[in-house]
Amino acid sequence: MPKIKTNRSARKRLRKTGSGKLKRFKSLAGHFLTKKTSKRKRNLRKSTLVSKPDLKKTLKLVPYL
Repeated sequence: MPKIKTNRSARKRLRKTGSGKLKRFKSLAGHFLTKKTSKRKRNLRKSTLVSKPDLKKTLKLVPYL
């Protein structure tokens, strides 16, 4: 059987935690930062976990992570 190809863009954006969950960075932090509050920008710097409904689809993109 052939191996499953890893989605390379997803691989660069995701990390696996010790408990097997996927860690990701938040979106909307790239530009248009002047209209966002300092509190909102500070929270966008933090990473977060992939949500439960998206986890199954996301794990298919990175099968060997």
